[in-house]
Amino acid sequence: MGKSLVIVESPAKAKTIGKYLGSDYVVEASIGHIMDLPKNDIGVELKKRTFEPTLIVSPGKEKVVERLKKLAAKADMVYLAPDPDREGEAIAAHLSIQLLPMMKDKSKVRRVTFNEITKKAVQAAFLHARDIDEDLVDAQQTRRVLDRLVGYQVSPLLWDKVRRGLSAGRVQTVALRLIVEREQEINEFNPVEYWTIDAQLEPTANKQSFTARFIGVNGVPARVANGKDEEGKELFLSNALPDQEAVDEVLSELKIAKWSVRSVEKKERRSNPRAPYTTSKLQQDAAGRLGFNVRRTMGVAQRLYEGVEIGAEGTVGLITYMRTDSTRVSADAIAEAREYIGKLGPKYLPSTPNEYLGKKQVEAQDAHEAIRPTNVTFTPDSIRKYLSDEQYRLYKLIWQRFVSSQMTSAVFDQTTVDIVAQAKLAYDFRVTGSVLKFEGHLKFEEEDKRARQAAKDKAAKEEARAKPAQDADAAAQAGTEEEEDEGEARLPELSNGEALRLQKLDPLQKFTQPPPRFNEASLVKTLEEKGIGRPSTYASIINTIQDRDYVKKIQSKFVPTEIGIVVTKLLVKNFPYIFDTAYTATLEGELDAVEEGKERWTDLLNGFYDHFEKELLVASDNMEDIKRMEEKTTQVCDNCGSPLILKWGKFGSFYSCSNFTKVKPMTVAAGPWKKDSKAVLKKITKALTYPIIVKAMTEDVIEYSKETDDAKELTAAIIEAMEHGKKVTAEPFSCDFTKENFAAKPDLSAPGADEVAEEEFCDNCGRVMVLRNGPWGPFMACPGYNEDPPCKTIRKLNQKVQQKPPVQLEEACPKCGKPLLLRNGQYGEFISCSGYPKCKYIKQELLDVKCPKDGGDIAVRKTKRGDIFYGCVNYPKCDFASNLKLVNQTCPKCDSAYVLEVVNDKGTYLVCPNNREALPKRRKKKGAPEEEPTTPPCTYEKKIAGPAPAPVLERPDPDKTRAVVESVA
Repeated sequence: MGKSLVIVESPAKAKTIGKYLGSDYVVEASIGHIMDLPKNDIGVELKKRTFEPTLIVSPGKEKVVERLKKLAAKADMVYLAPDPDREGEAIAAHLSIQLLPMMKDKSKVRRVTFNEITKKAVQAAFLHARDIDEDLVDAQQTRRVLDRLVGYQVSPLLWDKVRRGLSAGRVQTVALRLIVEREQEINEFNPVEYWTIDAQLEPTANKQSFTARFIGVNGVPARVANGKDEEGKELFLSNALPDQEAVDEVLSELKIAKWSVRSVEKKERRSNPRAPYTTSKLQQDAAGRLGFNVRRTMGVAQRLYEGVEIGAEGTVGLITYMRTDSTRVSADAIAEAREYIGKLGPKYLPSTPNEYLGKKQVEAQDAHEAIRPTNVTFTPDSIRKYLSDEQYRLYKLIWQRFVSSQMTSAVFDQTTVDIVAQAKLAYDFRVTGSVLKFEGHLKFEEEDKRARQAAKDKAAKEEARAKPAQDADAAAQAGTEEEEDEGEARLPELSNGEALRLQKLDPLQKFTQPPPRFNEASLVKTLEEKGIGRPSTYASIINTIQDRDYVKKIQSKFVPTEIGIVVTKLLVKNFPYIFDTAYTATLEGELDAVEEGKERWTDLLNGFYDHFEKELLVASDNMEDIKRMEEKTTQVCDNCGSPLILKWGKFGSFYSCSNFTKVKPMTVAAGPWKKDSKAVLKKITKALTYPIIVKAMTEDVIEYSKETDDAKELTAAIIEAMEHGKKVTAEPFSCDFTKENFAAKPDLSAPGADEVAEEEFCDNCGRVMVLRNGPWGPFMACPGYNEDPPCKTIRKLNQKVQQKPPVQLEEACPKCGKPLLLRNGQYGEFISCSGYPKCKYIKQELLDVKCPKDGGDIAVRKTKRGDIFYGCVNYPKCDFASNLKLVNQTCPKCDSAYVLEVVNDKGTYLVCPNNREALPKRRKKKGAPEEEPTTPPCTYEKKIAGPAPAPVLERPDPDKTRAVVESVA
C-alpha cells in the first residue's frame, strides 16, 4: 500500500498534522496560495462580460508546485487540507487544478477540513473527506475579481492625476473614508459649554460623606441642547446647566437649602456572561486589554491554532480556527466546559447550557465554531512554561472568555438614592452605588484584579522597606489615607426622609469633546457594525492603508495624511456609488449569498460592473488633476513679497513663489563675447526678459551678481562679471522660494509623535520583528527565519515620506551666506543650505587630519548600507578613502603623520598605517595585481580602550517609512 499525500498551507501546520496521521501520510505545505491573477495584466475577461479570471502559478511558487506534482503522481490518495474558509477552499481548488493531471484516478483527490488541529478532530476529518465546495470557491474568486477590477482600473487614474505608486481598493478605500470623515468631523467640531454640580453630603447620624450629582429642578430634568443627529432629532446633555449664570443662580439657592433623602431604592442587578470570541471581538479585546494590534493578534492566534509543543503531549493545536463570525460552540466543547465549571462549585454552573445568537448570526460563516480552546483542561497557567509571553496572554484571554461564557450571571446589589435640596424650588440630586454580591462569570476577572492588587501591595511594601524609616512612615500613612478614601466612596446606610448636611458644592465647567480618532479596536468595531469587509480581512485592510502612507499612527490613533485625504476626496467624489459604505456592505451580503449557492457569481459581478463602468468613464474625464494644481493663496513670499501659489509635489502640497520661472540661465562665454558682443547681447535679450541677472561664479561659489533693466546695464554687468569669475551667466529674475504646507500634514511635533515606535509583529507568527542589515540596507525580519519550520516574513524599510519641519540655525552658509537648516533625511539629521537647490552646500563632519594624498580635509561619510568610512572632500579628484578612523597623532616609531583607530573584539587600538601585520587584512579586487608597499614597515600598536559593547541597530520608525511586506517561501 502506497502513502497518501496531505497538503496544508503552512509548514507549522504540516508539522503538527504529520504527528497525528502517522507514517502512512506525507504532509506537505503549499506556503499559502499557489495560483493568482497575473500582476502585469488585469487578468479578467471583460469584453464578453464572463469575468473569467486568468489564473497563473504565483511567481516564486514554481518549485513548490513541481514538488507537489511529483509527490501526487506517486501517492495513492491526495487530501487537500487548507483552512476551512473561502481562501482555504480556493487554495484547495487551485491545488486540484495543478495536481489532477498527475493523477490516474481523478476521484483520489479529496478535500478535508477541521475546525481545530487536535488528533481527534484531524482523524475524524479524514473519515469525512468531501469534494471541493464550488460555491465557496466562487465566493473567493468573486471577491478577488472585484478587488482586481477596482484596483487595476482606478489606481492608474490616481497615478495620472495625483502620484505614481498610489492604489485604490474596494474595501480599503471605504475604511480610509471612515478615518478621513472622522478627521473632518473633528476639525469642524464646535464645542458646547455645559456645567455640572456635585454636592458632597453627610448624614446627620454619622460622618461618612458621599457625593451626589445635580439632575434637575422640581422633577424636571436639567439638560443642555447639543445639536441634532443625522436624522434631525435634537440631542441633549443630561444633568447639566448651560452657563455660569445659571449655575450661580442654582448655587445661591443650594447654599441655603435644606437637604434630605427623598427615596432609597435597592435592587439586584445581574450581569450576564458574554458569548465566546468571534474574530472581530477577539481583535478588539486584544487591542484594548493586551495592547495587541490586529496584525499581532492574528499572527499569535495562527500559531496557537497550528500547534505548540506541550511537553509530553507533543505538538497541540490550542485553539479552534481563528477566522469566524459565529458564536456557535459544539456540544462536546460545552460539555467539557460544564464539567470544568462544576469543579469550581455548583453555584457557578447554570442548570442548562448558555446559548448565544449574535445579531449577525444568520449571516455568519457558521461552518466554524467560535474561537475557543481545543481542550479546557489545558488551563493557561498549567501550560504557561510552553508558551511565549504573547501566546500566553492571548490564550488566557480566549480560555477565560470561553469558560466564563458557560457560567452563571454575576449579581450586584445596586442602591439608588434620590436627594432633594429644598429652597424656593426643589433641587434634585442623585447618587448610585453598586457592590458585587456574587462574582459568577466574573470570577476570572476578579481573581486577576486581586492578583494585580496583591502584586502592587507587595511591591509597595518592598519599596517601603528599602527607604528610610521616615519615608516608610509616610508611605504607610498614605496607604491608610487611600484605604479611607476607598471606604468613603461607598454609600452609607440611608433611609427615606433622613436629613443631610451639606459639606461643599463643586460646580465644574466642561465642554463637549469631538469624536475620538479611530484606533485599531474602534476601527474594527465600526467596520463590523457597518458590515464592511469580513473579520479575516481587517488586518490586511489596516496594514494596506498604513503601507500606502494614507494614514499615520500618532499615540496609537489613526491620523490621515495629506495624500490620504486627497485620494479619499477624489475617489468619493468621482465614484459615489462604488465607494459608498452602504453599497460596500451590500456587496458583502451578496458574497455570502454566492457562498451559500443563492446567487450566481457572474450575476453579482455584472450588477457591480454596470455601476462601476459608468463611474469609471465619468471619472476619467472629470477627475481633478492634482499634479498640475496651482492655487492662488493670500500668503506672500519671504524673499520678494510676491504672492505664493499652492502646488502639488512628490510629497504633497507646498507653497511656491509666483515669480518662479523654469527658464534656464544662459552661459556667456568669453570668446564669443569678445568676438561679437552685440550678437551675444541680441541672443540674450531675445531669450530672456528684463530684469536680467548677471552672475559670475568660481566652482559654484557666486563671486558677483547684479540685476539689470536695460541693454546698457546688461553690457556693463557682463564686462564686470568676467573680471570676477570664471563662469558668467545671464538669467531672468526668478524667486525659488518654497515652503512645505505643514498645515495639511499630520503634526509630527505634536506630543506623542516622537515616541519610540511601537514594536512590529510578524504577520505569520506574531513574534516581535527584529532589525537586520542586508546588502540593500536595513530591513525588519521575523526571528524565526532559520527555525524548523522557518518563518521568513520580512519588511523592507525605504524612503521617508513625511519629515519634520527644518530648523533654521544661526550659522550662515560659507558658500552663499544664506542661513543653514537642520533637516531630517533618509539617513537621519543633516545640516544644509537654505538656498537649495541653487546652493548645494552640506555641512560635513570633518576630522582634524589632512588627506595624506593631496592635503585636503577628511570627512566622515556613509555607504548606501549605512557603514561609516572616511574620505577626502576633494573626491573624485582625490580618491583617498579609509574604513578606519584617522587620528591626528604622529607615529612615535616611523614619523607617520597620522595613526589609525582599530576596533575589534579585544579592544580599541592606535595602529600605525605602516603596521601591515596589525591592520585588518583587505581583500584585493579580483584580477588586481599584488600591491607593493611604498613605505618601510612599522610595528607601532597601542591599546587605548577595552572591548566595546555590541552595537545596537537604530530601529527606523515604520510610520515614517514606505513599507513593503514580503512572505518568502
